[in-house]
Amino acid sequence: MSEGSRMPVKAVLTVRNFRRYLLGQLASNIGTWMQRAAQDLLVLHLTGNSGSAVGIVTALQFLPQTLFGLTGGILADRYPKRRILLLTQTAMGVQSLLLGLLTVTGAVNLWAVYALAFALGTATAVDSPARNAYISELVARDRVATAVSLNSAQFNVARTLGPALAGLTVAAFGTGPVFLVNATSYLAVLYGLITIHTDGLPDPGRPRPGRTRLSDAFRHIATTPELLLPISLIAFVGTFGLNFQVTISLVAITAFHTGAAAFGYLSAAYALGSLIGAIHGASRGKPPTARRLITTTVVFGTLEAAQSLMPGYGTFMGLLIPTGFAAVIVTTTANALTQLHADQHLRGRVMSVYFLVLLGGTPVGAPLVGLLSDAFGARSTLLLGGVISASSALALSALITGRVERRTRITAAASVTSTPLASAQPTGDRSTDP
Repeated sequence: MSEGSRMPVKAVLTVRNFRRYLLGQLASNIGTWMQRAAQDLLVLHLTGNSGSAVGIVTALQFLPQTLFGLTGGILADRYPKRRILLLTQTAMGVQSLLLGLLTVTGAVNLWAVYALAFALGTATAVDSPARNAYISELVARDRVATAVSLNSAQFNVARTLGPALAGLTVAAFGTGPVFLVNATSYLAVLYGLITIHTDGLPDPGRPRPGRTRLSDAFRHIATTPELLLPISLIAFVGTFGLNFQVTISLVAITAFHTGAAAFGYLSAAYALGSLIGAIHGASRGKPPTARRLITTTVVFGTLEAAQSLMPGYGTFMGLLIPTGFAAVIVTTTANALTQLHADQHLRGRVMSVYFLVLLGGTPVGAPLVGLLSDAFGARSTLLLGGVISASSALALSALITGRVERRTRITAAASVTSTPLASAQPTGDRSTDP
């Protein structure tokens, strides 16, 4: 790795506000991933290893993204993002505290887990657009892509450590203490947000007068191929390909007949690959491209499909590392492309659409994964997700790239046609001027 490729990472990490934000998110996300892993294990325990129940609780956690995610984007474009984050992060901490108290006192049941998962998802739906759009206010524009990759890196550090710590903690103490640890972890992100110096932040611009309409964001996406491609592609990948939270637990318990610790190791292997991918993306110091997005999505889909053929626990775990690597390159590239090409005054709403399709498809994908697992085995869900991810990348690339090329040819032809007319016109004649 050349010195020049490392400089963007160093430059971003010297920004005090972003560094504090990043460290707070890291501590909180470790707790969040511990809770996600423990929640799946708790549901399996309460239901006698029901894949459908795991799918339902996951769907309920992500359903609010479908219902309220776009509202979160409107709020992010209308109100200060830091204020929104302080409220949503507090709400998520309270949810974790309640789940932990119910579990350690023995009062928890499946319906309580369902209700609290929906509550967590509601807070997250409002939080996600503001949290991701806020990155663009913490660093200069030329550092946004690197900041997005570093944010992904901390997320995947948490995803590496969280499930492994959860598996070991659940094996030793049960699921309740994991939820209480997560509730405490939100204090770190709240501290990071409170101590950000607002005086040095880039000016986000004032909201434009009039209503903050969602239709403006959809029109912007539809007419901007640089936005349409990543958002359309991530809709397919998010719905069908990125269900590893469900599939890994199902494969560990139903296919390999292992316990909580083995499940934690599988989750950590996938997250380790994601972490390596995030660090690789940040250290490149190159802007994201549509070609990189298409290529890595095809690679990711192929690897996910290959997971379904792995004969044993060891080979399955080994292949999770490159699969995680490819998955995080897909999501960070799509995220960076979306942030860079969204108009500043529409960024919150555009990001809410991005997260709607990334996470909002989970209420469809997660129950489907559970049903397929119950009917045909957990491996079938990996095969389906991989095939859909790879084929959608190829199809959307052809459709959207072809559209751009046709528009370019039309523009070029119009330019060539108009040039002789302009040159032939007498200098003093203004009769055809608009």
